[in-house]
Amino acid sequence: MSLFEIKDVDRRIYEEELKDFLPDKMIDIHCHVWLYHLSSVGKPNPKDPVRTVMWPYLIAKDNSIEDLQESYRLFFPGKRVTPLFFASTKRDTADACNTYCRECVEKTGYPALYYSMPEQSAEEVERKITEGHFYGLKSYLDLAPEYIPQNEIRIFDFFPKHQLKKLNEMGALMMLHIPRSGRLKDPVNIAQILEIKREFPRIRLMIAHIGRAYCKDDVGDAFERLAEAEDLMFEFTANTNEHVMTKLLEAVGPKRVMFGSDLPVLRMRMHRIEENGTYINLVPPGLYGDPSLDPHLREVSPAEGEKLTYFMYEEILAFKKAAQNVGLSADDVARVFYGNAKELIDGASTDIYGEKHKWE
Repeated sequence: MSLFEIKDVDRRIYEEELKDFLPDKMIDIHCHVWLYHLSSVGKPNPKDPVRTVMWPYLIAKDNSIEDLQESYRLFFPGKRVTPLFFASTKRDTADACNTYCRECVEKTGYPALYYSMPEQSAEEVERKITEGHFYGLKSYLDLAPEYIPQNEIRIFDFFPKHQLKKLNEMGALMMLHIPRSGRLKDPVNIAQILEIKREFPRIRLMIAHIGRAYCKDDVGDAFERLAEAEDLMFEFTANTNEHVMTKLLEAVGPKRVMFGSDLPVLRMRMHRIEENGTYINLVPPGLYGDPSLDPHLREVSPAEGEKLTYFMYEEILAFKKAAQNVGLSADDVARVFYGNAKELIDGASTDIYGEKHKWE
């Protein structure tokens, strides 16, 4: 039985719109692997503070390394995709999920990031990275101390400076999912991103989801203010906003932009719209439980649902339109989907381990 169904609508989009647009080799800079029995992800705990949306956990109960590989085979026939992956976890299951990621690195040779907790010492973070042959850190805002209200969380509450100092010494990667309801345009987020780049210039910093700028109003003057950070990288994981992607490419060019999938999230059938300054995922009826439980979900009619393709294709179609808007060449597109990520990972591998990553 296939992991998920590829329908005629999906085949047509891939064959007619995406196959020739995408390079033969791709790097997915942002995806998750975890096993259900090891993780507390998607298992509600009433004691946990509510700091994140719930709809991503309705798509898949877990994502093994084998499921990840099969997803690429189904989505991108004829292409070779290498992931940079990390766990999806909470504090109580982080050790088990990071151990699974380490086993996946040993099994596949894929690059990966260690999922860190803010209470870990710099020495422990360094040891965990090198023991597992990881290339840096991923963390998340819901790991900030529980007494901090959701909209007051700052980057340094879950990425403390003692850890960043160690990442800087190592020349490691850092995947940053920014907090706060203002998203990319939030002045505290912008100030702290610039602070990281000034104080820790050797960190290879990646801004996930274009700073969660899923709507036009999420950008503000962020791109202009972040322009001084010349090597700051952005990836457009789980983003389908052509306008935001266009503004990003106009501001930083194709050498600072990367493709990411957020798998298994992009296995969702959906079409995203913008409404009253927020995003709504339109989904087929009955496919993802009760849509009233999340304000970002809305079911369409059965007939409309049959026309929906996967989030994966929606994201890349949006980027294709943005690329056309700014006149990217085929070489530029290849940089976004492969070359930029390869240079970033090779650089971290060389600084940490003395050699480039061993690509297939």
